[in-house]
Amino acid sequence: MVLALPPLPTSVVGSLPQPGWLIDREGLAHQTPPRVRARELWRPAPDLLEEAQDDATRLAIRAQETAGLDVLTDGEQRRESYSNHFATALEGVDIDTPGSVINRSGVPIPVPRVVGDIGRPEPVQARDVRFLRAHTDRVVKITVPGPFTMAQQSQDEHYGDDRALALAYADVVRAEIADLFAAGADIVQIDEPWLQARPEVARRYGAEAVSRAVEGAAGPVHLHLCFGYAAMVSDRPEGYSFLPELADTPVDTISVETAQSHLDPAQLRPLRGKGIALGVLDLSTPEVETPEVIADRVRRALDDVDVAKLVLSSDCGLKYLPRAAAEGKMRSLAQAARVLRDEL
Repeated sequence: MVLALPPLPTSVVGSLPQPGWLIDREGLAHQTPPRVRARELWRPAPDLLEEAQDDATRLAIRAQETAGLDVLTDGEQRRESYSNHFATALEGVDIDTPGSVINRSGVPIPVPRVVGDIGRPEPVQARDVRFLRAHTDRVVKITVPGPFTMAQQSQDEHYGDDRALALAYADVVRAEIADLFAAGADIVQIDEPWLQARPEVARRYGAEAVSRAVEGAAGPVHLHLCFGYAAMVSDRPEGYSFLPELADTPVDTISVETAQSHLDPAQLRPLRGKGIALGVLDLSTPEVETPEVIADRVRRALDDVDVAKLVLSSDCGLKYLPRAAAEGKMRSLAQAARVLRDEL
């Protein structure tokens, strides 16, 4: 059971900046987020890497606690990107001789080749959850890539049918979600940015794949939509191309960005039955917003969402920000929530 949360609980989408002693931040910033492995980015020797990642995770946890956030993640300190940590741990994929797809920016990128049945030989992130759970007494959330996004980020040479591939990914995500809750997660977040990037395909089976992945979950599942990392994708459309279609899926909360995109909150009305994790931190700049600026971003949406189910969050992951900027933005988010609670 999820621990008690205050009204307007605060959290981040998932990732926090990794220390420069852990990963080559400049190298990370100058390449498309990897879909296969990018082991060359890690600074510690392989035999010291897990210990270093654990240390960085402790720092990420402390940073969120110090900022005053209510729901904590592990900061995704063990990942080169939000998706490859999980996607490359599966059976049926070849990551040593990758395939290629066109990413959301129109650039060809190396991706796993699907050469057999997608399988999950063992839980991928259960240890990550147990580590997070052992180092904080606050509500904890862990993130995993969603099935639609992983299917779009792979080259299929086995199923011969893109819907079948997405549903195969959904099955392994569903099994992982079960293990994550069993390991101590209070909330699981699935990342599905490619629902927005590929809406025509998503309308055929995106909601089906999400529903299959979330079916029977032992706790609340959040689904994150976004327009891409601010460091990688600067142009923001005025609205989501795939949003109302999620109203009938069994996800508890849908995470959307509104700060950088200036999203019209009226677009959220079809989701009134869902919780909304409202992205109100602009990650395109290291400038730390004041609590009042953040509070105003929340106020403009209050008439269009169920306030009792509203979570205050970041637009996307904070991975590419300077660490000091990320910490400042989290503090302002927590302070804005306290101001708004007094107004409710």
